[in-house]
Amino acid sequence: MVVTDHAFGGVAHEEAVAAEFGRELVVHQCTSEADTAAAAAGAEVVFVNFAPITARVLEQLAPGAVVIRYGVGYDNVDLAAADELGVRVCNVPDYGVDTVADHAVSCLLALLRRTGPYTAAIRAQGWVTPGALGPLRDFRDTTVGLIGTGRIGLSVAARLAPFGFRIVAFDPFADPDRLAGAGITPVGLAELLEQAHAVSLHAPLTDATRHIIGGDNLARMRSDAVLANTSRGGLVDQEALAEALLGGRLAGAALDVFDPEPLPADARLREAENVILTPHAAFFSDRSLDNLQRLAAEEAARALRGEPLRCRVTP
Repeated sequence: MVVTDHAFGGVAHEEAVAAEFGRELVVHQCTSEADTAAAAAGAEVVFVNFAPITARVLEQLAPGAVVIRYGVGYDNVDLAAADELGVRVCNVPDYGVDTVADHAVSCLLALLRRTGPYTAAIRAQGWVTPGALGPLRDFRDTTVGLIGTGRIGLSVAARLAPFGFRIVAFDPFADPDRLAGAGITPVGLAELLEQAHAVSLHAPLTDATRHIIGGDNLARMRSDAVLANTSRGGLVDQEALAEALLGGRLAGAALDVFDPEPLPADARLREAENVILTPHAAFFSDRSLDNLQRLAAEEAARALRGEPLRCRVTP
């Protein structure tokens, strides 16, 4: 059993499963393909956070191996190669739904109430009037647009509802009746971007969604709108977003994920004053980390027992 990389305080749950099944657990902090391939050679179970699980890496695994992604997304795993090689891949999609939703809503509320710009203005000027930064819309007069309505998107909507927001969503795979039951109005992407005063991203990263927020769609957004991304960095064209923020064509943004990650030191997003930057921390809490490792370890136990996996993502 191999942990290719992790950002946790320890691996107690993984160690417990290794001991139960008489396996050795080896923990690494791999970042490159070469390091990951060497670390995973012969492994039956691979726990991975962000290390690249390429065809070259998958070829090194034991027959019938399983790869367990710490988290929801699995775009760092070559699923086609895994399927061809008979390697099962699974994720942990439900470990931190509440924590990520809390983070997303915290960012949206801070952007909409301008807590950051007010703080910066007071520091720079000593004091400002409430209207110094322009008009401020009441939450009951504000439309929030969700792109993606999976577990996290729906949890965000549930948290926003008591504030009185109007909530619209674009999700071509969602059941309209289910959205309506959650108080969400389904709309097309263009309509959402044109109407929403705040846009929050909760979609997976695929060929269809990469840079879904790019130059053209940023141009469709209101100039007083704000954007939050707690999903995948590749959903946003960061250079186009920086241009919009620095050019005053977008009121603000909150980003927890980046492409590439970490955010480069010379990234233009760092120049924007109306942006909240957090270090891929939306998932992070004591409870969510324990849930993540426990659920990943339980999946490993199923694999070693020969039982069906709970959250398999390959055929």
